[in-house]
Parts: sequence; structure tokens; C-alpha cells
Amino acid sequence: MTVDEGTRTVTPARAAQELELRRDEFRLAVQLGLVRTVPTGEGGRRRVERCELDRLSGAPDFPTGLRDRVRTVGTGEAAALLSITPERFTRLARTGHLSPVRFTLNRYRAVVWTYLAAEASDFGRRCPALLAGRLPLDLRERLAAHEDRRPRNWRARRLGLLLRATDDPWARAAAIASLLDPVQVAEVVDDPYERAHLDRLRPPPPAGMPVAAAAHDVAERLTRADEPDEILWHRMSLALALDEARSRQSAPYPGDLSPAPATQGMPGTTAAASTASGALVTATAAGWADALTPGLPVRRARRADSGGDTGILTLPPLPLMPPTAPPCVPRDDSPPDPVVEGWRTAPGRGSDERAAPGPGPEGHAAPDPGRAEVDLRPGRPAAPVRPAGRPARTRLVDRLLRRKGAGEGRVRRGRRSVSWP
Repeated sequence: MTVDEGTRTVTPARAAQELELRRDEFRLAVQLGLVRTVPTGEGGRRRVERCELDRLSGAPDFPTGLRDRVRTVGTGEAAALLSITPERFTRLARTGHLSPVRFTLNRYRAVVWTYLAAEASDFGRRCPALLAGRLPLDLRERLAAHEDRRPRNWRARRLGLLLRATDDPWARAAAIASLLDPVQVAEVVDDPYERAHLDRLRPPPPAGMPVAAAAHDVAERLTRADEPDEILWHRMSLALALDEARSRQSAPYPGDLSPAPATQGMPGTTAAASTASGALVTATAAGWADALTPGLPVRRARRADSGGDTGILTLPPLPLMPPTAPPCVPRDDSPPDPVVEGWRTAPGRGSDERAAPGPGPEGHAAPDPGRAEVDLRPGRPAAPVRPAGRPARTRLVDRLLRRKGAGEGRVRRGRRSVSWP
């Protein structure tokens, strides 16, 4: 926010104080469009312009007129305004003649609806026949069928306020999707990335949502469409809103986002970027080069900006097929060691026991006993394996057999006498 915006706009708290409204009254005035706000800054926060405050404060009925337009009443106060009983007002509200503007849950988790006092007074002037006498037959039949249109009317009012507050087509689609169950949204929006985008733009829950789990479930059911015709209407509205949003701008996909920079200089971090097009494989551990196939050139990568050494070893991409195993060279005058599928075994041992390392072929140094061997069987990638040695189970069995053959065993103690001690 610039300095100019800070001088010609005020915060909502400051605007409520200057308009002599409570915080909930000011929030309701903004929702009803009585007080216009403008977005400022990158965070999307909305403020009130100074000229808007001057317009409202310059009205002849300020502040009483503005306060009367955002005044809310419950069932008892609304019935007193219309000079009818609370039961009759409840029946009129259940049949859809009055739309609630807010709801709360009391300590018994019962829903308490509130209405605008100005709308209740207007209804009394427009429909005086419904305030006295017997209700019409169709209204009595709807009440006998336990019809209650208060949640639906509240959802319709809330949706109208959300759609009027934004011009973004995706935000408008998210407002419609917030009234549907996630299963219904998934049936209309089959693209998971579009559903994720709608979830990010989902409007915040209405003010006064309870925190307790049981009460929150009751309030959440009121925010979702539950009647079949209402669900069908919102599904069609969501499909049309998606068509409009897609025509203007597609939802962001993972490929559209800029890639995150690679982490450099952190020990133990490796970035495998080898592709079929011949990208380099980078590794931060220099010991990897010893375990890979010998003969591949190793060089250090240089920074693109400064030309310095990054300290990261780079290897060319590995071939699709590993190199074939070199022929085994016999030691001195001993017969050559048999080769079983690329593994060099010593005479007199089983095929699963690996022989001690000997001199390598011409042009290759003898492998270090402490270095890992490489599986050179055709069709398998070159990968480091554990150093040669006899299995631990075999060594343990040999020791036990030798001990048993030498007569060493566990010394059994004689039985103790009955009188001990």
C-alpha cells in the first residue's frame, strides 16, 4: 500500500468508528452493499475510501438511518414489529416469506435465525392479509409437510452477496461450489487441478461459525444445499460458471508453475536430473564416482553466473546397458576361477560365496577390498553392492561346528541336593 492510498483510505475498524457502527453491523453493511470498499495492497485487504465515509456521513438521517438499515432482530422482536405472535412469524418464515440474514447456535445447539428489521417492516406493509386470520390452504399444506425454507433462503442470500463481491470468474465458481457437497463438486468438475483451484478460492465460512465439533457439524449442514431441486440448480450454475472461467483463463497446472531452485551447498543432498535427452546427473557425494562403472569421465560443474566451482560432481548419463564383465585373469599358475553369471567365485566354495579380490585385468587396477563391488551381470544396471565377504550366518555355523567337533560344549552342572541350602 502506498502513502497516497493510506491517506485517502481507512481501515474497516476506523470506518466503523466514524460511522458509529458496531463491528458486526459494519460487516453486515459491507455485505449488503451499503458501504463500498476497495482492495488495497497485494494481500487483498479491503479498505474504505475517505470519500465513501463523507458520502455516508453527509446523509440527512446519519447515523440513525444507516444504523436502522443494518439492525437485526430475532423471532420475538420481529413478531413484535408486526404485532403478531412469534409462532405465526415462525410459520411465515418457514414458508419463505422472510429470509434470514444470519444464524447462530445456542448452547443447546438449536439454530437461532435473525432477520433485518427493515425487511420485516416492509413485509408487514406489503402483505397485511397474512398477519391476521387463517393462513391460506397451500401454506397450511406446506407446513403440514414440515417444509422449512429458512436455510435455503439464507444460502441464496449469502450466494448473492458473494457473487456481487467479486468479478473473478473462478472466484464466482468457487462461491457456487461452496454450497455443494464435495462429491457433487467432483461429479461436475472432473479435473483434479480445477477442483484444487476452486478449493483455494473457496470463500471463508460465515461469521460466527461455532468451533465445537458437534455444533460445527450442525452449522456446516446449513451451508450445504440439501434439496434435490436446489442441488440441481447449483450444479447447472457451477457448470456454466466453469465454462465462462475456462474461456477467460485456465486453471493453473503443475507444469505452469515456475520450478523451484535446486538446493546447493547442503551436505547429503542429491538432485537426479538425468533425462533421455542427455541431461547431467549431479551428486554431492564424491564417493559415488568410485562405486559407478570405471572409465566414465568425472568433472566438476561450474556456476553459470560467476564461473566458479560449485563443488558438485557431474557425471554423464549412464548407458542403457552396463559394460560386459572383463575376463578373469588366473593367479600365478592356478586354474582360472569359474565365472557364474558375472560373479567371480573361488574354487571349493558355494556359488553364493564371493572370492577375495585378486589382480584385475590388464589396464585396470585391482579393486580395493574395502571398496564396494559392482554387479556386472548383463541386463542389470551398475549399482554398488556390499563388500565381498562370507555371510554372517555361514561364519556362525562354522564356528559352532568347529566347537562341536573339538568336544567343546556347554558344561552341564549337576543337580543340586535337596538339602541345599
